[in-house]
Amino acid sequence: MNAFKALFYEQLDNDSVKCNLCPHNCIIEESNQGSCGVRINKLGELYSEVYGKISALNSDPIEKKPLYHYYPGKNILSIGSIGCNFKCKFCQNWEISQQVKESMKSLQDFSPESIIELALKRNSFGIAYTYNEPSVWYEFMLDTAKISHNYNLKNVVVSNGYINEKPLQELLNFIDAFNIDLKAFENDFYKKYLSATIEPVKSSLELIKNSGKHLEITNLIIPGLNDDPETFLKMVKWISENLGKDTVLHLSRYFPTYKLDIESTPLKKLLELFDIAKSELYHVYLGNINADKGKNSYCSKCGNLIIRRTGYNTNICGIDEKGKCTKCGQVDIKCC
Repeated sequence: MNAFKALFYEQLDNDSVKCNLCPHNCIIEESNQGSCGVRINKLGELYSEVYGKISALNSDPIEKKPLYHYYPGKNILSIGSIGCNFKCKFCQNWEISQQVKESMKSLQDFSPESIIELALKRNSFGIAYTYNEPSVWYEFMLDTAKISHNYNLKNVVVSNGYINEKPLQELLNFIDAFNIDLKAFENDFYKKYLSATIEPVKSSLELIKNSGKHLEITNLIIPGLNDDPETFLKMVKWISENLGKDTVLHLSRYFPTYKLDIESTPLKKLLELFDIAKSELYHVYLGNINADKGKNSYCSKCGNLIIRRTGYNTNICGIDEKGKCTKCGQVDIKCC
């Protein structure tokens, strides 16, 4: 497989390198990969093995990312590669994120220009970097986002937020919207179930919010692991106080997968946490479940119904073309 020179690393003695892309800061010996499985040391230089390597490509409604307050009803070209810097025992896309060697055989080659051409051909309003963890193929994502802005395409990242400040700052120049997974609000959970730590994710969330880019958060609720109401309340309070009461939060139902066989999240638990979140945040949604609550969007100021949803279908009923509430003029939705 061809490799592409990586960004954000430093050379060490004995031909080893230190990768500075994510907080793992892997020390990588010659011919070895970092914890993500896709960045390799070749003779004291770090390379990406997945530049332009695509595992999945689809045209999706933006709501599927999920992004509910960013260009509702629009379709976006979604692309992904392989590899991840987390080791989630409950990974929903483990075939491409965790089984790197097996997945490499089936990848297709694309250039940034060919992805952009495809997005335009499919009448997508932008490109979403998703499916696996997009930060591990940072160089391709950055190059594609840079060029795509010349064609008035938007760029969306769906990520775990585990990235160092310097590469994130560079990425913020070209990415328009983010959905970040906040897996839990306890460092022990991150260590035990993800082989990571929580503080870098919180720092990324604050940096994204302070940059003015659109931000939504997803929290996958796993019974017995991250569904304690008191801890959950601490999380939504932190979001409200540090990111703003207008931050969009998606609570997603867990289903058994990969290495975790805990039963699916009960609807009762999701509704309990939904009510807790609504006590601190204006906009809370429920995902992976059919419920009356947590589907539609309401104006944060006057309570007017502004978007009615059925699955991924949207009926924009209470905002104008600029995203303003038709009753009071409040702007909760990014439409232009």
